[in-house]
Formats: sequence, C-alpha cells, structure tokens
Amino acid sequence: MAANEPELQQDLLHRVLTVSRHLGASTDLNEILAVIIDTMRDGLDAERATVFEYDPKADELFTFVAHGFEREAGEDHAGGTREIRIPATKGIAGDCVQQRAIINVPDAYDDPRFNREVDKQTGFRTRSVLAIPLITHDNELAGVAQVLNKRGGAFTDEDEQIASALAAHAAIAMKRGRLIEDRLVREKLERDLALAREIQQSTFPTELPYLEDFDLAAWSEPADQTGGDAYDIIGLRGAIADAAVNAGPATNGNEPASRAYLLMADATGHGVGPALSATQVRSMLRMGVRIGAGLSDIARHMNEQLGEDLPPGRFVTTWFGELNVAESTLSTLSAGQAPLFWYHAAEQTFEDIPADTVPLGVLDDLDVDSPRTIKLQPGDLFIVFSDGIYEAAPEQRTGQFGTDRTLEIIRAHAGESAAAIIDAVRDAVMRFTGGIAPDDDRTAIVLKRLAESER
Repeated sequence: MAANEPELQQDLLHRVLTVSRHLGASTDLNEILAVIIDTMRDGLDAERATVFEYDPKADELFTFVAHGFEREAGEDHAGGTREIRIPATKGIAGDCVQQRAIINVPDAYDDPRFNREVDKQTGFRTRSVLAIPLITHDNELAGVAQVLNKRGGAFTDEDEQIASALAAHAAIAMKRGRLIEDRLVREKLERDLALAREIQQSTFPTELPYLEDFDLAAWSEPADQTGGDAYDIIGLRGAIADAAVNAGPATNGNEPASRAYLLMADATGHGVGPALSATQVRSMLRMGVRIGAGLSDIARHMNEQLGEDLPPGRFVTTWFGELNVAESTLSTLSAGQAPLFWYHAAEQTFEDIPADTVPLGVLDDLDVDSPRTIKLQPGDLFIVFSDGIYEAAPEQRTGQFGTDRTLEIIRAHAGESAAAIIDAVRDAVMRFTGGIAPDDDRTAIVLKRLAESER
C-alpha cells in the first residue's frame, strides 16, 4: 500500500478538485446536494448515497435528496419534494452527529444502531454503511452524508480518506447554498412586503374631500412594512336618505361635500395579517356607505363578518364618524377605539369621549346604540389618534409619550390647521423617542371647525 501512496494522493486530489468545480458551478441547494450524493456514491464505488442536512433548532437530520427513494411516477427522488426527517440522536447517522466523526459499519444488520424498517419499506438490502459528518471551516455541522454498499465488500481506510476530503468541500457548498437560498427567500419576502405596503397605502385617501367651514387632516405610519392601522374619509353629495345612487360618494377636492364618513381601524398586532384585517374594515365601510347604511348597522355587520373571519384572540378597535357639514354636527361611534378627544375652543378644554362598545370581532352580537351626536363650535377640534402615538417610548423605555403631553401640544397649536396639529404631535413624538422606528402603528385624524377668522 505504501508504494502506491503517491498515486493514491494524486487520485484523491484529482477527485476533490473535480468535485469542487462541480459544487462551485451551482448556487442552487438541491443541485448542490444532488452533486454531493452522486460524487459520494461514484467516488466511493457504492450503490447509493444520502445527504442529510442538520436542523439545529429541531435537532433533526432531514433530506430531500437520496438515491433510491422513488416518487409515485417512478422517477428518482433526487430533487423531489418528499422530505425525510430523523432525530439527530438516533441511528448510525445520529451517532455520526454526536461523535462528529466518520462511522464505518461493515455489516449493517449486525449493528444495533441500524434501522431495518427502511429496507423493509423499499426492498433494498443494506450491507455496509459509511457515515461522514459534513463540518464547515468554522466547525459548524452542516449535515451528514451516508453512503451504502461498497461494491466488492466493506468500506476501506482509503474510502474514509476520500470521504473526509469530499465532505469538507460538500459542507462549505451546502452552507453557501443555504445562505444563498435564505437570501433569495428574504429578498422575495421583502419584495412581497413592499408590494403589500404599496397596496395598503393605495387604499388610503390620496385626496381629502372639501368640507366647507371645516379643515381635515389624516396621517398613518406603519411599524412594519405593512400596518394594522387604517383610516378612510369619504365625501358625499346630497342627503344620505337619498340612498347611495343619489348621495354620490367620492367627491373630489374641489367640489363641496355635504357629508363625510370617517374611519379609523386598529387591528391587534402589526404586519401583514393585521393589515389585511384593517383593510377589510375599510372595504366594508365603503360598501356600507354605497348602500346607504347607518353607522350602527355598518358596525353590527362588520362585527359579524370579522367574528367569522378573525382567528381567536384577534379583534379590531374601530371608530366611525359621520359629519353633517350644514349642521356642523358629528355623529360618532367607537368600538373599542379610545380615548377620543373633543377640544372646546371657547374654554380651551378637552372632553374625553369613551368607547361606546367593545372592539369588533370580540362578541358574536355587538351591543351598540345609536351614535352620539355632538355639535362642533367654531375653532373646535375632534381628535382620533391610535395608541401607537400615546404609547410611543424611547429606546430605554423610560416612559411613554402619553395623553397629557399629546393634549398640551394640541392645545398649543389649536389655532393652526389640522395638518399643522398632526405635524406638531408627530415631531414631538420623534423627539421624545429619539427618532427610533415605531414599535406600533401610528395613525391620526384631526377634524377642525374653522373659526370666523380662518374661513
């Protein structure tokens, strides 16, 4: 054997370089795994090979590619979709994980670690097994390669040497392939979230209705790409009693609206799921307005639908408003959305208006009376903020922005426009939190009846 050592080393180097070229030519993980099992099988002159990836969280070995596992159509399973999972503490492969060393079994049926059930299920007869740990250069376990049935007998010391050299390259290729695959998945998710954000943002009004003698502003900032907050403002012409066809929804910014519907919805949590719920509420409001339904009926039907759609423990706090421009009255109905504030300009005081009922989706039957109606005087404000503003906190969590601070800022800017009031609160929140990204969605609606001097 010693006389053939230089020739053996040269052959081993040639095989390793060939494998490295093959593995380096692909960034597709399934293709990399297929190259590895083919190389292990052919390089060791064996009948079959399997590569198990290691899942450290589950402490399991799993594989999608292995010689001999066939689909129903009779195709080779390599590159297929069937997954095999085994504990990383059992069997020959599991022992290889625990020891992080090559395990050479000349007679599988004589080894108590060998599981004969796979042979029974497939009709394959396993004779010899060589299990090789796939360890990266930073000592991270990528998986285990298992080679079956050396042609002509048991696996030799030379086979172990070849397998060890191949394993090092295989482990690096597997890690690279997994990193690339994870990056591609992450990039796709980011594109999908960006699209979801674009779709959600497109549901917000791009132009608010013109309300004679009133000033109106709204703003929303999600904590994630998408948010669980939503708002809507719908201008109408004519009386609601005329029904939707005559009421004429969606007036433009230059045409006076005689009536407006306002909405703020805050679904539990933030992200894609709550964004869907909040957007669903907005869509149901628009449908209710189109058919001429009143606020109480809209709230009841929304509650029933959300009760059917939302998973347990999920709900949507919702505020509905209906403004009658000619009478300067605002009908307000809150399902869990609180606090709401009515600023009385004459006294420079705030009135805290509590929620009328529980959030939507909590109870099967929503106990809701007719909306309360308030008459706004010149200079009065009606403020609806989501809790992401009141509960905003700096990174050190030394306290929340709070309602008192919010109301003082509103009082100080009450003589300015609705948009300026929101900007003042938003700027103050940014200073208070140190400009960190919000951990909850922030949404604001400010309705102001203009004073004589502002008209």
